[in-house]
Amino acid sequence: MGPRIGPVGREPQMSDKDTEATMGTEDTPRGKASPDSQDLRPSVFHSIKFFVLCHSLLQLAQLMISGYLKSSISTVEKRFGLSSQTSGLLAAFNEVGNTALIVFVSYFGSRVHRARLIGYGAILVALAGLLMTLPHFISEPYLYDRSSPVDMPQDFEASLCLPTSAPAPASSNSSCSSYTEAQHVAVVGIMFAAQTLLGVGGVPIQPFGISYIDDFAHNNNSPLYLGILFAVTMMGPGMAYGLGGLMLRLYVDIDRMPEGGISLTSKDPRWVGAWWLGFLISAGAVALAATPYFFFPREMPKEKHELHFRRRVLAVVSKDEDSPSEQSPGESPEKKGLAQIAPDLTVIQFIKVFPRVLLRTLRHPIFLLVVLSQVCMSSMVAGMATFLPKFLERQFSITASYANMLIGCLSIPSAIVGIMVGGFLVKRLHLGPMRCSALCLLGALLCLLLSLPLFFMGCPTHQIIGITRQPGTQPGLELFPGCMEPCSCPSDDFNPVCDPSAHVEYLTPCHAGCTNRVAQEALDTSQAFYTNCSCVTGGGPVQAGSCDSACSHLVLPFMLLVGLGAASACVTHTPSFMLILRGVKKEDKTLAVGIQFMLLRVLAWMPSPVIHGSAIDTTCVHWAWSCGRRAVCRYYDHDLLRNRFIGLQFFFKMGSLACFALILAILRQQDKEEGTKVACSGLQQHLLVPGPEKKPEESRV
Repeated sequence: MGPRIGPVGREPQMSDKDTEATMGTEDTPRGKASPDSQDLRPSVFHSIKFFVLCHSLLQLAQLMISGYLKSSISTVEKRFGLSSQTSGLLAAFNEVGNTALIVFVSYFGSRVHRARLIGYGAILVALAGLLMTLPHFISEPYLYDRSSPVDMPQDFEASLCLPTSAPAPASSNSSCSSYTEAQHVAVVGIMFAAQTLLGVGGVPIQPFGISYIDDFAHNNNSPLYLGILFAVTMMGPGMAYGLGGLMLRLYVDIDRMPEGGISLTSKDPRWVGAWWLGFLISAGAVALAATPYFFFPREMPKEKHELHFRRRVLAVVSKDEDSPSEQSPGESPEKKGLAQIAPDLTVIQFIKVFPRVLLRTLRHPIFLLVVLSQVCMSSMVAGMATFLPKFLERQFSITASYANMLIGCLSIPSAIVGIMVGGFLVKRLHLGPMRCSALCLLGALLCLLLSLPLFFMGCPTHQIIGITRQPGTQPGLELFPGCMEPCSCPSDDFNPVCDPSAHVEYLTPCHAGCTNRVAQEALDTSQAFYTNCSCVTGGGPVQAGSCDSACSHLVLPFMLLVGLGAASACVTHTPSFMLILRGVKKEDKTLAVGIQFMLLRVLAWMPSPVIHGSAIDTTCVHWAWSCGRRAVCRYYDHDLLRNRFIGLQFFFKMGSLACFALILAILRQQDKEEGTKVACSGLQQHLLVPGPEKKPEESRV
């Protein structure tokens, strides 16, 4: 995801030691031939095919650990009392460290041992994943019922209607202390630091890996290897959601379960899954994948033979025509861009030259419009990837585990298919810039049309007794029915119960006036019911947990439309890349791709999760409060949530469509002007030629 870097200009001038390495001789670090070099000649670490395999596995693991937080974003919010805006900022911090350092990849590309630097970056990613799990181990065990005394099994007699003479349970705010607040700040700070390190560690992995493959693979095999690399890598986000779906089925404190057990099920809104376990597994996978990189040489023998089955496989992975293979080391470019001359510059000179080349590249109208369209599309993807699981949980009353499984099994594969279809069409139909822009316009238009039905696929929030409709305010007791006045119910307790006959929800059994709890045992689970409820017609019983949505059956059609929209949007991926590669100067192609990814991070992947999180927060109708501060949102206005979340997506899709329409208009205008110039120049040439040459021109005119 950056400019192709590598010793492009240095390859013809190889030292004796490099020549020996090219011949297959293993060298010692001191430059002397090892006595057993003949035995080391067929080492697997001198095979570019083995490097492609290792790099595919590493990028797969890296994307899995980078995307795992998005699969458990709502769980982290509930566990640590975060708003959606804060959690969106946390997800975006992954891009901060990456963006700050990615520009210097071109400078350091040919000055370092790329394979080892990839290994060091992967180790840093693994350590960042371990650091993300630290808040779980330094925090107190999760108390899903704060009104329950420590020595009493949670959710047993707590939250019941107590007589007036009995004191009300202590509020959670009364237990606040400077230590509690300091612990909360430390936990949040650790997660932000871990996300930053996660981005820093990922800086060298993809750019250095791509350039390493491009430098030492056969020129005709490089597109195939990069196609295999990207195809395997794209499965990373899907595996992240799948891993999240599995881990969130387990209780968060599975390593320190209370003696009396828990009475929660994964359908309970207070359920918190084992979010930290996925980071442990992903960090272990990254660490294992990083090990081989410390054994690869700085330079390996150039691959000599073209694969015989290259054309057959390339037809499948032709989506990767946008690979940097055009800048292969075999070329001897007459002109050099910044990426090629970077090895000859000092750091200060590189910093001085970069802004001028950046401005020169941004002056190109096609490049600027393509990047803006991709910014809009990436903003839509970033917001959807971060908060779609939470949206599905709230809108359709499904578990976090099921929401992740749906996304991992439907949306991600649809996006992969869309990228492959776009690449296949560009390759098969030999699309030029004009037709590429038309294909992008068609994909964006189809994506926009598929999002229109999403505005109407949902239900309003069911009735919740005592919840105000003004966002950001605590419910007042005057809003509750008079039947619960003798109960001394704490205002900040949360143990929802549902009256299925009236489809009405209460914050706690106490607010429903219930005085008794009955547990109904089943084969594998136990369902809690509350009876003698003075606020419920007939006295109950009411069941523990929130009321199910009346629109739960719409989740599969909703996800089907989302998947089709994702496929349509991803069809534009390869053609838009081709517009960039064919629209800028040859010597600036490498840097143009790097600038493109830098702008996508700064303008889309960093702000978009925060924007979507802020929009989601504005739809909250009941906040939990902790130590006087606003914590996690407990209830949303479902209609408002759907309209603002889908509306924000619709806005970004409209922006992308408008940019592609402008690109097509500009290309048509340029094509007309070029045709006019060619016709005029041809006419002048034929007019200057006497005799027989003039007649056909006159007849043609």
